[in-house]
Amino acid sequence: MSAVSDRLPTFPWDKLEPYKATAAAHPGGIVDLSVGTPVDPVPELIQKALVAAADSPGYPTVWGTPELRDALTGWVERRLGAREVTHRHVLPIVGSKELVAWLPTQLGLGPGDKVAYPRLAYPTYEVGARLARAEHVVYDDPTELDPAGLKLLWLNSPSNPTGKVLSAAELARTVAWAREHGVLVFSDECYIELGWEADPVSVLHPDVCGGSYEGIVSVHSLSKRSNLAGYRAAFLAGDPAVLGELLAIRKHGGMMTSAPTQAAVVAALSDDTHVHEQRERYAARRSALREALLDHGFRIEHSEASLYLWATRDESCWSTVAHLADLGILVAPGDFYGEAGERFVRVALTASDERVAAAVERLR
Repeated sequence: MSAVSDRLPTFPWDKLEPYKATAAAHPGGIVDLSVGTPVDPVPELIQKALVAAADSPGYPTVWGTPELRDALTGWVERRLGAREVTHRHVLPIVGSKELVAWLPTQLGLGPGDKVAYPRLAYPTYEVGARLARAEHVVYDDPTELDPAGLKLLWLNSPSNPTGKVLSAAELARTVAWAREHGVLVFSDECYIELGWEADPVSVLHPDVCGGSYEGIVSVHSLSKRSNLAGYRAAFLAGDPAVLGELLAIRKHGGMMTSAPTQAAVVAALSDDTHVHEQRERYAARRSALREALLDHGFRIEHSEASLYLWATRDESCWSTVAHLADLGILVAPGDFYGEAGERFVRVALTASDERVAAAVERLR
């Protein structure tokens, strides 16, 4: 029997371990800016909602409670500018990474089908294609792809790792092209609340989709906006035909968000104050790290949104990783996200104020 893991690339983060050891040996301790995992507290109102729902002995539903679906549709209309969103247009998922990894399989893709994603991208897009035994292709401009056999097109704005934001016009052009060629579009918008020098737009906005959700689905996460990475709370919004099929499959697979988490999501999406407060924390960290990196001789490209600075010293990313590790700072090498990132590093904003201040001091 051939192991499924044989289809997958080498897990990249293992290669970072020696540099992590170097950074950890710094007298002032490691400043880990390599992984975008939240470090700030879960907002109190969300914790209270979770606790209040802790006595949940029965099975939750895959589609979620009516209260959850109300919260999802309300947020999609209020925050994304989408119109006439019903319960059929939304679907909770067990964290966004699970969805990305298993979506091609759940769509029934396989050999002969193609999955496309940006040349610089979150590695799990490729993993999802490999798990389904589908072909994976990268693009600079999706409308220049050969549409033959192309079944799934991933968009990612704001981008992980670069922070690049696609304009409404760019998104609209891509959606029109995909519809013309019968290609399903999934838009990863997990960082949409974190625009700094640009205002990210969803594919569900009327200026992009023309008021129709046919052939498009957006992916959203509460991990970053509400510090809920540990809750595995995310959702889809878009084409009800696609979501209905995924719902049927996920019911059979038991892919359900826990009942307490569903209650926590309702609380999280009903409150914008904690989101603004968290944005301010990240904005301050971003400003401090950006200035220190520039003063240290780095150049920063894109990074107009998301939780990362895409930085380069015009050398091998691994040379930069080693240099920063000697300062006790751990970052992610750009080639984790594709060959095009081989001279960049991704610097996460997800460290405490004290650790960010330590990094700034070391860079200076």
